[in-house]
Amino acid sequence: MSLRERLAAQIRASGPMSLAQYMTACLHDPDFGYYATRPALGEGGDFITAPLVSQMFGELIGLWAVETWSRMGRPAPFRLVEMGPGDGTLMGDLLRAARLSPAFTEAADVWLVETSLPLRDRQRRALGDHLAWAGALAEVPAEAPMILIANELLDCLPVRQFVRTEKGWAERMVGLDAAGALAFGLGQVFPPPFPAVTGAEMLGAVLETSPAQAALSDEIAARLLADGGAALLIDYGRAVPGFGDTLQALRGHRKEGPLESPGEADLTVHADFPAVMAAAAAQGAQTPQILTQGEFLVRLGIGARAEALAAARPDLSDTIGRQLERLVAPDQMGELFKVACLHSPGFVPPAFETYP
Repeated sequence: MSLRERLAAQIRASGPMSLAQYMTACLHDPDFGYYATRPALGEGGDFITAPLVSQMFGELIGLWAVETWSRMGRPAPFRLVEMGPGDGTLMGDLLRAARLSPAFTEAADVWLVETSLPLRDRQRRALGDHLAWAGALAEVPAEAPMILIANELLDCLPVRQFVRTEKGWAERMVGLDAAGALAFGLGQVFPPPFPAVTGAEMLGAVLETSPAQAALSDEIAARLLADGGAALLIDYGRAVPGFGDTLQALRGHRKEGPLESPGEADLTVHADFPAVMAAAAAQGAQTPQILTQGEFLVRLGIGARAEALAAARPDLSDTIGRQLERLVAPDQMGELFKVACLHSPGFVPPAFETYP
């Protein structure tokens, strides 16, 4: 039985499912889910993340982590955690750059939070067996300060979608059409699980909420408040509240319908940074202004790093220039991707100081 058949049988037995339930099944079903069976990154895969664009991305995050650790008071030991580490490229570049501070690498207890067994194997091949793996943040030992990195994790957490109709808000559901194929529909109209928002009177307006994104932020913030530390969340999404259907399916670097190939395509949504920051602030965490990826990398000195790499390898200077542009240019990854920081009181991580 394929995942499509399993979902259809479930819908026939229990009725339409929420978009969040559908996304969870497509991404995490233990037998047919995308991350359980076929995660593919890079040019030959389904998507490319910033660490795969250039080593500069991970190197600068490594230097950010070292300086953050220093501003925390150089605790030893501390947990260095990456959630959703992909193929291990980001952590590899981070640790290579961090070797400039032997005290940092000696104090770091490195953990990778990964649920996908195929990706764990790729990470182990890339990074070695000296690191530790966990299936959830709760499995990472507490009672030590933490520096956490999550690049393109929020976008794969499930969302619910609500559509404005003449009768009020209705939830977008996944059901079956007359031919028995998966199809979108609208569920019962009811008071929406979110406060009133400007623009909500427009018929057809789509509003996404992600309890999963907010819950993760809440969990991270609680950990930071208990043990101290900072978290860096990087993803594409909104820095201010807004409307729109952001769900997309990616397969072989091409977009397709979200219901077209359950479990065979990567399903993503925009990160809801306002909700993420609100959840963290409610816990008492410090939440500096959200930056664009371009702003963040420029403040960390990516221009100087690109110049140094080009000087060392003049034959690659054009390639390095293109990589720099892709990471920071507003019309590429520089504007769409945002960087949020959560941290405990008493210090401010680099790049998030108050700027005029």
